[in-house]
Amino acid sequence: MSKTSYEIETEFKKTSGACLLFGCLLATTTMAIHPNGGDIDHIIKIKSVLAFSHSIAIFCLPFIGFGFWGLSCILQTKGKLSTLAFNVFCFGLVAAMIAATINGLALPYFASQYTTVGDDISTVKKIIGYGRAINISRAYIFIAATLTAIGICSLLIIRSGRLPRWLGYFGLFIIAFGILSLFLKFNFTSLLGFRAFIFGIVSWKVLVGINMLKNSH
Repeated sequence: MSKTSYEIETEFKKTSGACLLFGCLLATTTMAIHPNGGDIDHIIKIKSVLAFSHSIAIFCLPFIGFGFWGLSCILQTKGKLSTLAFNVFCFGLVAAMIAATINGLALPYFASQYTTVGDDISTVKKIIGYGRAINISRAYIFIAATLTAIGICSLLIIRSGRLPRWLGYFGLFIIAFGILSLFLKFNFTSLLGFRAFIFGIVSWKVLVGINMLKNSH
């Protein structure tokens, strides 16, 4: 017996909500085990931890993306604004994937190739510094894209009422806090700053994922 469109939609809501929660769990694990950076010798010493933590970060991205797709379907309107939010969010996920690949996989491998080089170490340090500068830029792209997507979805939640409206207000509070922090020159790209940002958006996503599951019953 074939499933009705309602049953298919309900199952999709459950699956996407569960994926969003699972992705958030992996993202939280990444932040918990992510080590502090340092010089070349330190990077080489912790390269296994770097590779493991960033591999988890990369692995969680498709689950979070699929969960956000489910959210955009729930909030879909004639204007397709939720689709815009999903596209912007995916743009940020791509930036996060590239940053995690460079920081956690490429950087330790690259640094380990030059442990015994004498005169070239200064050049290696410059290359590593340039890579970090690129990743800082990608981090800001990820932050801007994520906050934009959350902002659109929060407004749609408040307007439609398809999820509890307090989720929308909470999302807007996170955005306001992020903008205020930028004016106060809070360093989002430091490990502590990035952890604080991830905690904020993960808490919103977890609450959204839970309510997506409740909404599917």
